[in-house]
Amino acid sequence: MDLAFIPSPSTGVVHLGPIPLRGYAFCIIIGVFVGVWLGNKRWVQRGGRSGTVADIAVWAVPFGLVGGRLYHVITTYEPYFGAGGHPLDAFKVWQGGLGIWGAVALGAVGAWIGCRRRGIPLPAYADALAPGLAIGQAIGRWGNWFNQELYGKQTDVPWALKISSDPAIGRIGGTYHPTFLYECLWCLGVAALVIWADKRFRLGHGRAFALYVAAYCAGRAWIEYMRVDEAHHILGLRLNVWTALIVFVLAVAYLVVSARLRPGREEVVEPAAQLAVGESADGAGAEDSADAAAEAADKGDDEGKVPVAKKPADGKPADATEPADATERAEAETADVEAAADTDTDGEPSAADRAGDAAEPAADAGGDAGTGGKDPAGNEASAGETDTKPAGSGSGKK
Repeated sequence: MDLAFIPSPSTGVVHLGPIPLRGYAFCIIIGVFVGVWLGNKRWVQRGGRSGTVADIAVWAVPFGLVGGRLYHVITTYEPYFGAGGHPLDAFKVWQGGLGIWGAVALGAVGAWIGCRRRGIPLPAYADALAPGLAIGQAIGRWGNWFNQELYGKQTDVPWALKISSDPAIGRIGGTYHPTFLYECLWCLGVAALVIWADKRFRLGHGRAFALYVAAYCAGRAWIEYMRVDEAHHILGLRLNVWTALIVFVLAVAYLVVSARLRPGREEVVEPAAQLAVGESADGAGAEDSADAAAEAADKGDDEGKVPVAKKPADGKPADATEPADATERAEAETADVEAAADTDTDGEPSAADRAGDAAEPAADAGGDAGTGGKDPAGNEASAGETDTKPAGSGSGKK
């Protein structure tokens, strides 16, 4: 008796009126959105534009769905084209049946078309998307839980998956290894590994994507070996085991060769984004240069101005201002020295000044005696004027 197990849902579809809402489809859709969201964040961190990953996913996702379905139908053709098969059932994707190998291969073709239209290198885009792909797969695997498919061998471990019987499709009830859960957890580990390695070693030129492929294949090989659903065998191994081994070798070889031929990471992943950044920087630089030039011109005008004494509105003399230049200051100092020379140290007029002052009344008196205070024309002399006499005239003796 099983004491613990993981129950399976009683149904994988809920009807909203006439519209069926299938758990398998929801898991796929949610996985796609999460993968694109994480891929966009990584793309922007690498220097790309936000939204570019989603634009290219418009090409990659439809191609991936078609590729995944084609791989499933080709490798498991009996229910569709075998004896008693129904070919139209090949289009019923919602019933399950998507091969990850075909999804990645044809999805890469769609991504290449989208990258080519935008001038973006496909390896750089794949590197940014790699962890998101792994997480998208982890979410998408829960669609197998809703459909009760792709489980492993019978077991009684506490985390065994409870499967209900369905004679119509030959399903036998019991507890089985939840291989969908194993692959979900493995894919989450792969995403963490790629993110860590990308930061630690700066993986570029498709090497982050190659690491994702190699790590996924390593886990898929042993998980596939546990499954009990019908599959083609080659040399005793399931076809998907062989596929995982071959793809693993190719991915590791690419890692080694790419690291030798093209070490490091791409400097530019989206030329259009770099061009837009450059134009913005040029515009900002031009504005800064114009501002600096205007500021320098204003500063030069201020330095070239000479202070001028302003005349007040009432007409009174304005306060003395500092001389405008060195020449004016020198002239002012000379005038001060001359004024000081005319005054003795005790503040009284000098002897020369007193003699000159005493001679002035005598000269005025002599002039008045000779001319009677009038000039030869008979006009009175103006105040302060003195006559100049020739030498030896006898008048105006001092």
